[in-house]
Amino acid sequence: MLDLWMIAALIVGILLGYPVAFTISGVAVLFAGIGWLTGGFETALFGAIGQRFFGIMTNRTLIAIPLFVMMGVILQRSGIAERLLETMARMFGHRRGGLGISVVLVGALLAASTGIVGATVIAMGMIALPTMIRNGYDVPLACGTVCTAGTLGQIIPPSTLLIILSDVMSSAYQQAQYAQGKFSIQTISVGQTFAAAMLPGLAIVGIYLIYLVVRAWLRPNDMPPVMDEGGRPTAGEVMAAVVPPIALIVAVLGAILGGIATPTEAGAVGAAGALLLAGRHAGMPAWQFWLGFGALLALAIAAGAAPVRMQRSDLTQAQFMLGLGYAVLAVLSMIVLGLAAWRVRLGGMLAAVVTETATVSAMIFATILMAGMFSLVFIGLGGEERLADLLEQMPGGPTGALLFTMGLIFILGFFLDFVEISVILLPLVVPVLITMGHDPIWLAVLIAINLQTSFLTPPFGFSLFYLRGAAPPEVSTGQIYRGVAPYLALQAAAVAVVWLLPVIATWLPGWLYG
Repeated sequence: MLDLWMIAALIVGILLGYPVAFTISGVAVLFAGIGWLTGGFETALFGAIGQRFFGIMTNRTLIAIPLFVMMGVILQRSGIAERLLETMARMFGHRRGGLGISVVLVGALLAASTGIVGATVIAMGMIALPTMIRNGYDVPLACGTVCTAGTLGQIIPPSTLLIILSDVMSSAYQQAQYAQGKFSIQTISVGQTFAAAMLPGLAIVGIYLIYLVVRAWLRPNDMPPVMDEGGRPTAGEVMAAVVPPIALIVAVLGAILGGIATPTEAGAVGAAGALLLAGRHAGMPAWQFWLGFGALLALAIAAGAAPVRMQRSDLTQAQFMLGLGYAVLAVLSMIVLGLAAWRVRLGGMLAAVVTETATVSAMIFATILMAGMFSLVFIGLGGEERLADLLEQMPGGPTGALLFTMGLIFILGFFLDFVEISVILLPLVVPVLITMGHDPIWLAVLIAINLQTSFLTPPFGFSLFYLRGAAPPEVSTGQIYRGVAPYLALQAAAVAVVWLLPVIATWLPGWLYG
């Protein structure tokens, strides 16, 4: 029973408030020692830890995480959330429920451009929530809408959750194929996972909007029109607020889904574009911004359409001149990006961006590394076989096993972060589910929606904590908890929709990747 006690000890350690990465590694070492003393664990398994750590740190998929984190932090600190919220509130606020609709739409745009839950929730909690309360919105409803809209960054690509989930699902898919005796192995790419989550993410946004419209119609006093939105925005103001994030979304996702760039390369494009936008916001002249933007765009299109390998010995003169042109565009882009970074530094933003990017990336990678140690000990104690037997003996066959797994993920979401669940539990259960016949792409989307819910489940839902820190003092924790309850039901409805209509998750990746 040491494997079960190990999971219980992990949850207790996290409840005590000790840092998660240290808790995971400490529990692993403690139970490895207990298992060795009782004869239930072979210490020779620890010889594989170094290889596991090296594999994680050189994983090409996970390398994209710091770049996407940096892109999100830059955009969050550049004022894009404030502009979007203000513009959308002025556009829809005069309608009943319009401010709530604005929060959801802004959450969706920020999700696709920043992908950082904390930044989105805090920004909207400080800007939109006071306005909603001041204009007579039901306080729990306002809190729940802000919390939930902020979590869209985990299901709408690009997101850190989907990158981690893609790596976990690909490894599990390969294990399942080996277990089935297949040696012509297929994998799952980040692009496939992004494509699979695109339509379900938009469907979730639609479910939220339908709920707000219906509630505004049934209970108009809960969502009155906003009277002080400052007049309708002009077309130019709307374009200035909406076009930059949409352009960045198209550049990043288009490069990945179109097969033009790897996730790491697309993340670099996103970080560079975000830096240009931040530099423009910090006072960079318009001609410098457009010069850098044009050079980057021309370089990306031309190098993708007509790549040149300068190290080849059989280059023609035309190819050599083309390569020199690419070099000039690259140098020009670097100069403009350097000027943008200098503007950002003068505005006092650069140090904060670098620090926050390093902090978030270190936290994610530390958790992933320590989870590798935890999984190794858990497998050595027989936990993998116990979970596999449990799933195979579930009543209802594959459907019963999947229902049990989804319920287990939901319950663990009350206590664990999505990273811990993704890298500890999923590698143990997903290979069994795939072996039972579940489509890995469809399965990834179901799990992603479930993990998104973990941000909203008390007592440790991160979105709840973020809003608690940003909300006005008169808002109680109980009101925040009550506000997210209807949205938890909507999350369950979203899971049911994807479950009953798998084509929502499988059509786009099938069309793009075959």
